[in-house]
Amino acid sequence: MKKTKGNYLFTSESVTEGHPDKIADQCSDAVLDEILKDDTEAHVACETLVSTGMVLITGEITTKTYVNIPKIVRNTIKDIGYTDPEYGFDYETAAVLSSIDEQSSDINRGVTREKHLEQGAGDQGMMFGYAIDETPTLMPMPIYLAHKLTKKLADERKKETLNYLRPDGKAQVTIKYENFKPKNINTVVLSTQHDKNIEYYNIKNDIIKKIITPVLEKESEKFNLDFENTNYHINPTGRFIQGGPKADAGLTGRKIIVDTYGGIGSHGGGAFSGKDPSKVDRSGAYAARYIAKNIVAAKIAKKVSVQIAYAIGVPEPVSIYINQFGSGKYSNEKITRAVKKSFDFRPAAIIDRLKLKRPIYKKTAVYGHFGRELPEFTWEKTDLKKDILKNIG
Repeated sequence: MKKTKGNYLFTSESVTEGHPDKIADQCSDAVLDEILKDDTEAHVACETLVSTGMVLITGEITTKTYVNIPKIVRNTIKDIGYTDPEYGFDYETAAVLSSIDEQSSDINRGVTREKHLEQGAGDQGMMFGYAIDETPTLMPMPIYLAHKLTKKLADERKKETLNYLRPDGKAQVTIKYENFKPKNINTVVLSTQHDKNIEYYNIKNDIIKKIITPVLEKESEKFNLDFENTNYHINPTGRFIQGGPKADAGLTGRKIIVDTYGGIGSHGGGAFSGKDPSKVDRSGAYAARYIAKNIVAAKIAKKVSVQIAYAIGVPEPVSIYINQFGSGKYSNEKITRAVKKSFDFRPAAIIDRLKLKRPIYKKTAVYGHFGRELPEFTWEKTDLKKDILKNIG
């Protein structure tokens, strides 16, 4: 019997803005944004730890401005929805501690140069970008749907459609692929923090009816996906009363797969949140996504991975690798040459091209850095595709 290739299940997860790790990411990026409003040349590496009744802000920050860190953190927690002491964590009573040092002078000398475009990379490392033609935003289907569910969950909580919902939550989507194409939604797992007085039966019915079904109906129609036989796991333990930092400590940068492509493609290991764009963990990853998305948008390939690697203090990348997984019209080598002609990979050039010195980062810290075509997310634009096509020749 001939074996059919390309049939498999793949799963990705997303978490809400009230998840402890995402609270940490948002606090770090809120501090970064506030600094960038007044000092676009600041060097920021801000890390956050949240736990029961406590937020610790630490890291290295070199700036000419002053920001009120406790105020920024409290406003962020309030915006997320931790407004009641009953949740075990709230913006008014949480202790906000800070331990900030300046950026190391050894690093600073490599990223501060008289010639702007000769600014070196803020660290060594490799960054990856990815794009695939299975959704309008050129993101993989599992993470695309997982983000839709968590965003819907948060929106309905804020509208008080289901007034027993609390800020912490997560979703997981398993897609069945046939011949490498999304065929049906195999399984949805959704967990939401809730009020202690609501019965599990009501939670399960409400979540399926008012959160999951509206999202899946809309998306399945768009993509011709089957979800009639989808398996649902709603709050699988039966109860999720204690959530947020009271139930689990949160750290900046612990949800890097949620932030990117849901486990499809590769990841260089560097987190984004709390880092100014001189850190190539962030700007390099945004550039790699920009290149990958423009290649797929130009219909040169159906799916693309882009790797960029840097040495600390050195402007030019040490390597650029583009893999089209056999889905492209041209060789990997030819498309790499065309991309190098079309795009300047030096960190300062990336920052200029993508306008990365603006206070835009708190928005990136939840529901994914990629696949959200917001005006601020310049790395999601497809304005480079004509240049790439022209340079292929």
